[in-house]
Amino acid sequence: MAIIEPVIGRTIKRKLYTLSGKKLPFIAGHKLLYTCNLRCDMCPFWRRKDETLLSLDDEIKMMDALASAGVSFMGFEGGEPLLRNDLEDILRESHRRFHTSLVTNGWLLKNRASSIARYLDYLFVSIDGRKETHDDQRGVDGSFDHAIEGIKEAKKYVPVAMSTTITTKNMDDIKYVVNLAEELRVGINIQVSYDYSTADKLSPDRQKLYNLLLDLKKMKEDGAPIVNSREYFETLVNSWYYGIQWACRPWSTVNIDPQGRIVMPCYVLNEYAGDKKVWETDIRNLWNTYDWKPYESCNKCSLSCYLEPSIFSWRKPSMVNERIFGSIVDYIASIF
Repeated sequence: MAIIEPVIGRTIKRKLYTLSGKKLPFIAGHKLLYTCNLRCDMCPFWRRKDETLLSLDDEIKMMDALASAGVSFMGFEGGEPLLRNDLEDILRESHRRFHTSLVTNGWLLKNRASSIARYLDYLFVSIDGRKETHDDQRGVDGSFDHAIEGIKEAKKYVPVAMSTTITTKNMDDIKYVVNLAEELRVGINIQVSYDYSTADKLSPDRQKLYNLLLDLKKMKEDGAPIVNSREYFETLVNSWYYGIQWACRPWSTVNIDPQGRIVMPCYVLNEYAGDKKVWETDIRNLWNTYDWKPYESCNKCSLSCYLEPSIFSWRKPSMVNERIFGSIVDYIASIF
């Protein structure tokens, strides 16, 4: 029942607080480490050396600070989170406080699926294309097979979605991956590669991407198990091709680096460089004194953690049904 207090209770409290125009984050993302067992072309993070990682006590201090600031949803990523032997302990503490999700490359998932799933509300596993394409993009042979085995095991215990990044290498495989998700009876979340300064430049061809985004929107409307909203694809097309900007709300999401430091103003623009420790920061004060205005018209990334909450509206019945009621129904169904 971890979802009830964070999503319903805390959301109501945060809404009352923000009625006057004040800002609070409601999504948190935390990289548990940078170290990874894969070498993905488009990722800058495995190329970084880890400092001393947070202890369980520090992770708890971080979570308590985030909960006090109004956060309801907590997402863990890396690097590869399953390289941490204390992952189950960390997820247990998160599940007591937040709706909790995890992103993994799936290599180590099969043997730990049951032990982590009891503390997760959602699990994302990276799949970028057919076996050859995936292994090439992820930099290690066998990564596709390990990930598929992990998905098949994990979906016995927790809702699972593939996490797919569109690049120049795998554009022709994206529809295959959507069909694979349907075959495996899991969801799929899709985003477009961002050219980080310390990673390979793999942003896809502009015209091919345009056609693919429209195709994915149509697949979504036709019932494909795509987690992204229909409006997500519409917004990217309108912004990147027709100059119709969307107003980013970077304050909706707070990202935390492996040392417990807050990443400002967002995941992308400073490439995940943190500064202030979460538990040593008055997040409410920081969020309402920071100058967010220059970043509202950024429109550079396609990260769901920024775009989806930014375009969400209670006036759009399809989004309310999918994001609110659908999520609660899925959760209740998972209990039984």
